[in-house]
Amino acid sequence: MNLPNRITLARIIAMPIVIFFQLAPLHGFDHHVGNLDLTLRDLIATILFLVATLSDGIDGYIARKYHLITNFGKFIDPLADKLLICAVLIGLVDVHRVASWIVILIISREFAVTGLRLVAADDGVVIAAGSLGKWKTRLQVVAITALMLNNFPFSYIHFPFAMIMIYLAALMTVVSGVDYFIRNWKVIDYSR
Repeated sequence: MNLPNRITLARIIAMPIVIFFQLAPLHGFDHHVGNLDLTLRDLIATILFLVATLSDGIDGYIARKYHLITNFGKFIDPLADKLLICAVLIGLVDVHRVASWIVILIISREFAVTGLRLVAADDGVVIAAGSLGKWKTRLQVVAITALMLNNFPFSYIHFPFAMIMIYLAALMTVVSGVDYFIRNWKVIDYSR
């Protein structure tokens, strides 16, 4: 197994660790950081999430630069991203930092696009991530990070940055999902 695929698998392994720090009752980690509405547990979970998220760019860069792109990598990399994003979003619903309907919308889009990619793959067509999909992911990461940090540092000035970002991420999720289907509608063959 090559290095990019190992990094991707490490991201999958990191996911339950992020969720553990995000949700598990941890004595000693539930203390607030200074006078903020932010616990040490929130901070650790956020740092682990960001490291896992940044590893996505690293494994892709290494795979492209050193010609280490594999079929396994094409399959597992987007799956690892979706697992991490969806798991953390579900955790954020559990701690009442995001509305469940937003998470349902985002996860539904991920399932729909993954289904489209599977149908295309059956016909030997690879649907690459488009620019809207990449912007969707960036907005999701920023929104999730802000939610995990309980809107810090914007909570000081009572600016709802985290909520604005999650609404923008949800909007871009829908727009990019529609774009995927419009651009790739031909791969869906109703005659089968």
